[in-house]
Amino acid sequence: MDPYFTSIVDFAMYGASLRKRARQGDYRRPPRSIRPGGLMSTRSRLLTPMLSRSPGAVLVVYASFAAFCTYFCMYAFRKPFAAGLYEGYSFGPLDLKSALVISQVIGYTISKYLGIKFCSEARGDRRGLALVLLILWAEAALLLFAVAPPQWKVAAIFLNGLPLGMVWGMVCGFLEGRQTSDLLLAVLSASYIMASAVVKDVGRLLMRSDILGGYALSESWMPAATGAMFLVPYLCAVWLLSQLPRPTTDDVTARVDREPMDGVHRMAFLKHFLPGMILLIVVYFFLTAYRDLRDNFGEDLFKEMGYGDELGKFSRIEIWVAIGVTSAMAMLVLIRNNRRALSGVFVMMAAGTALLGGGTLLFDAGMIRGDTWMMLTGLGAYLAYVPYGAVLFDRLIAATHITATAVFAIYLTDAVGYTGTVGVLLYKEFFQADATYLAFFRGFTYLMAIGGTVLLLAAYAYFHRQHRRES
Repeated sequence: MDPYFTSIVDFAMYGASLRKRARQGDYRRPPRSIRPGGLMSTRSRLLTPMLSRSPGAVLVVYASFAAFCTYFCMYAFRKPFAAGLYEGYSFGPLDLKSALVISQVIGYTISKYLGIKFCSEARGDRRGLALVLLILWAEAALLLFAVAPPQWKVAAIFLNGLPLGMVWGMVCGFLEGRQTSDLLLAVLSASYIMASAVVKDVGRLLMRSDILGGYALSESWMPAATGAMFLVPYLCAVWLLSQLPRPTTDDVTARVDREPMDGVHRMAFLKHFLPGMILLIVVYFFLTAYRDLRDNFGEDLFKEMGYGDELGKFSRIEIWVAIGVTSAMAMLVLIRNNRRALSGVFVMMAAGTALLGGGTLLFDAGMIRGDTWMMLTGLGAYLAYVPYGAVLFDRLIAATHITATAVFAIYLTDAVGYTGTVGVLLYKEFFQADATYLAFFRGFTYLMAIGGTVLLLAAYAYFHRQHRRES
């Protein structure tokens, strides 16, 4: 029988056995001996055999570099449009820039909901192709944005956000379930902390005639041009990422094997952890909105604090934020015990939300400058935010041995989180229209500091008690 057909039959039989186990109330992973391998053999990939024999440190550096570059380049297709001002245009009751931000976030949010299914079910040999198709769709939408009249740009940027929300899940699928996943996902998370500010600076450079020798791109063409600059590096990074070997037997022993989840196992996961997941989702609902408000309107906040239009100021701050968050996340790889590591994740997240309040109190008292305050809000927000998309669910699954993938839990919280971004932006536009972005952001910071810390500590207490009950 053809070996490809045989593997499909194996996967079909394996899926049937998982569903049977779920109906019987058994959500644990079956023994590895009865699980099939991937559809893509290592012989069909150029670098995989060599990487499989490489020392662990080499594989970590390779995987970190490939994942970081892939997601960093993705931001060149998502964020440059926010560097434009689009003054003199409106979309109904909204100014055009606010309408564009909201429209892209709506598309991105829908993408997260779609990712709950598609990213959690994606097979390893299909992720690379999916990453290429998603980014080509996004660039095509930016070309439409360039030629469309102002009113139709809102639709074009919606189409741009629609595929991009699934990129994180596809990349994360290559990295989870390894003994070094904490470090790999920490480096991956650093990419978007830095990339958003950097690609917007690239966009501003493309619109400055003094930089380009007397020629400047318009606000309409700048996003597509920025994306085109990063397209080849993105494709190269995806190819490198697709060469990664599957987790080893030692990885599986330490972190539990990760297989695609069907609907039965997605519902089982939710029912098993429902109270704790609700607490985490409520925090993430507001935390995502807070992070996006700071990211999309950071330049407005600097201007309201009296800073000039200095190119690269926000990028320099975000680099230090990325270093701080990545260093804190990387320390978790030293904790082998999954239960203790999960406790460490919650402590770090609660410390992040508490830092938001402490930094804002110092700013209001005149004890620190505005740029220092922005650095502290970035550090605090990302210390709480980044674990959701990285180590929180990876360690939770490893500690409980329940049938799940971290990608599913990440996309569930992401989908709700970006719904929060849309809701908060609309609330600001319709109910706090007279408030400056600085005043609104300060109030939001205190809300996150108090509410976020309390809810995260409550979630920690729930999962700690749940683990003790099951052990």
